[in-house]
Amino acid sequence: MTEFTNPAAEPGRIRVGLVGVGNWAQHGHLRVLDLLPGYEIVAVQARRREVAEDAARRFGIPHVVDSVAELVALSDVDMVLVLNTAPQHADTVRAAIAAGKHVYCEWPLTISSAVAEDLARLARDAGVRHVVGLQRRLAPHTLYIRDLIRDGYVGNLRSVRMHVSMNYFQALRSQALAWTAPPENFSSVVAIYAGHFLDMLFHAVGRPTSLSALLVNQFPTVTIRETGETIATTAPDQLVLAGTLSGTAVLSVHIEGGKRNGSGVQIDITGDQGDLRITNRSAFGSVGDDYVVEGAHGDNLPLAVLPVPEPGEGLPPSDLPSAVLELAHLYAAFARDIATGTQTAPTFDDAVWLHDLFDRFDASSRQGVRETVA
Repeated sequence: MTEFTNPAAEPGRIRVGLVGVGNWAQHGHLRVLDLLPGYEIVAVQARRREVAEDAARRFGIPHVVDSVAELVALSDVDMVLVLNTAPQHADTVRAAIAAGKHVYCEWPLTISSAVAEDLARLARDAGVRHVVGLQRRLAPHTLYIRDLIRDGYVGNLRSVRMHVSMNYFQALRSQALAWTAPPENFSSVVAIYAGHFLDMLFHAVGRPTSLSALLVNQFPTVTIRETGETIATTAPDQLVLAGTLSGTAVLSVHIEGGKRNGSGVQIDITGDQGDLRITNRSAFGSVGDDYVVEGAHGDNLPLAVLPVPEPGEGLPPSDLPSAVLELAHLYAAFARDIATGTQTAPTFDDAVWLHDLFDRFDASSRQGVRETVA
């Protein structure tokens, strides 16, 4: 184990150990944890030790360890962050739970609903706190839309439409995205992005009651840019949904990867008293890629911008990109949950429901049937 110096941990901080230091861990998690006063990074482990040591030097992390077992055994780790790839999640989560640590795991929680159910059961039986990385549900724009609907801005819901697209996940991909091609990894653009955006949408408008799905693969061969390697894949790169929400509201969703131009997010929410439109020029969210909420309450009125209010308990000032700030809101919510005994951060149980929903997408698409959603 290599040790680096760091400032003394402040009392009451949640002491975390990271497993995995890939692109999102470095772009998102490390910067967020460095920003928030309620956390202290105390250990890191990665497949490539030199990457972990570099992160330790940059962020003052005291311990670099060689294995998950060594990390979860550290007495000064309160919470394990599972940031490796989806096929590696289950074993890492199980090790954290067995050690009695709170555990955060990225979405997808794992590669199947059956394994997700097992992980949720293990966490409940062990009495540890568990969080899944579905951070978009806690973003200020999501909570604002939810509150507008709850407070009657659009009246009774009639229809909800969402289109999400991104330029990446094309037939030509970087080596860093090679692991997204094999369907058994459950890490396609649909698995990752549809999971995040559907969770965000349903947190605002309510969960569906029925759906019909179409899963399509338009890139059956993926080529790795750096090496020229080709990978045959059946993983879908498009998802089309039609369904119903509670009452008589209808739902339509289109998620697509590899869109060459004009990608982003658009959501239209129609009620019997008004309308909302939510847009973002980016499905990921760099600096300045903020959601714009427009609405009109009444009849035949132009949509006007509705400023998204800052949450009551805001984040420390920063220049972090919008996608990273969404993650910061999740970590801030979990710290409040720990301090107050509440449960606002999404849990493994939320992930189990979402994994089950993907099973229904697959069944509907293969069999051409409408699925009822519990």
